[in-house]
Amino acid sequence: MIYLDSGATSLRKPAQVYRAVERAMRTCANPGRGGYAAAMAASRQLYACRETAADLFDCLPEQVVLTTSCTHGLNIAIRSLVKPGDRVVVSGFEHNAVTRPLHALDVRIYVAGRRLFDWEDTLADFRRGLEDGAQAAVFTHVSNVFGYILPVERMARLCRERGVPFIVDAAQSAGTLPVSLKQWGADFIAMPGHKGLLGPQGTGLLLCRDGAEPLLYGGTGSASIEQRMPEYLPDRLEAGTLNVPGFAGLTAGMAYIRAAGTERIFQAEHRQLRRCIRGLGEMGVKVFAGEHQAATLSMLPDMDCEAAAEAMAKRGIALRAGLHCAPYAHESAGTLQTGTLRLSYGYDASREQTDRFLQEASKLFRSGR
Repeated sequence: MIYLDSGATSLRKPAQVYRAVERAMRTCANPGRGGYAAAMAASRQLYACRETAADLFDCLPEQVVLTTSCTHGLNIAIRSLVKPGDRVVVSGFEHNAVTRPLHALDVRIYVAGRRLFDWEDTLADFRRGLEDGAQAAVFTHVSNVFGYILPVERMARLCRERGVPFIVDAAQSAGTLPVSLKQWGADFIAMPGHKGLLGPQGTGLLLCRDGAEPLLYGGTGSASIEQRMPEYLPDRLEAGTLNVPGFAGLTAGMAYIRAAGTERIFQAEHRQLRRCIRGLGEMGVKVFAGEHQAATLSMLPDMDCEAAAEAMAKRGIALRAGLHCAPYAHESAGTLQTGTLRLSYGYDASREQTDRFLQEASKLFRSGR
């Protein structure tokens, strides 16, 4: 199978990720729940995960909260910063992991910047949204539908200048683009473990500048006499038993990223993206491409997108079709009624993947079946 759906999850992991998961399952007990060797091994494993993440994302280990997913982290962050009735500025390319929690709080949402790959439009509209008054801002780093890399450093600066707390959704950027809690000054940055960081599903990270409000309440292995959650991070946000094997795998994935270098991975992915855009253009397929684009490409073939994805699957090509859990992004691009057919490269992007996809796309898009 030619796997081109890394925007959903990294299917094929580096070998050390699989080894780390199995080793932790065989050797680690419940962290913080005992002083015996297996419990201490689990505690050390989790701290290694925090240390590795802190090194990658420019923060302190205690600012790294271990979550079950990026969505989990975003829910913690949003409920910590946003109150019902608040006015919140978001970008025009947000995922439902951002917009649904906001709608659940019944807030007033200002959608800033609807033009794809246009930093000036994004920044001008985002500035207007902040100037009209906002209690918080939430914005993605990279659109999961179109690969649009938003100008997050400049958006962060606008928030800091106006004293507006903000959250960054790094679901599609962590592992391939620079992400810095310290430099951006974000209140929170959320990310999954299973995409660009090459860890297992069921893992995620929430980087917290200061404190936060718990989403879950329960045992932490610390301050057990208290009936309130601990005031200090990360314990305050980590109720219950953590996924030690998953975070062992995530640590190995992040170590791989750190050794390979995010810039090198991004360039390898982007080379294939450019080849793919050229090949589809020669076929006359409409593609959504432009400056400031990561390794995700949406297209509109001259056939139903869902049917195209199904036909490609039968040919051994894994793509994704539909709205990709991001109706705001499709509203911005004018594809809400059709959805798109999406291709997204991962760390193992190769010429073979691109050539095989283009070969099969040429056959399918010309025959329609």
